[in-house]
Amino acid sequence: MQADGPRACRFGRRWYLNNESWHPSVPPFGEMKCILCWCVSGETHCQRQECPPAACASPARRDNPCCAKCRSECSPKRPAVARAPPWPP
Repeated sequence: MQADGPRACRFGRRWYLNNESWHPSVPPFGEMKCILCWCVSGETHCQRQECPPAACASPARRDNPCCAKCRSECSPKRPAVARAPPWPP
């Protein structure tokens, strides 16, 4: 016997429709904003939000709690370069 249509997914105590997406709630942590789950034909798929690497020494998570970003006052990571004295002396 074949199903009439796409199947729903169960995650924890909740059911989600086919193609529906959500942030899972995992006790005792609560809603996991950095993880996205979705339902595809009765199968639940989840993935953590991918974040680009921060290009500074002290990134912060102010605007986006999932991904660290450089603050404007944060200087980019660059190797220190010794500068030669001005020529002629």
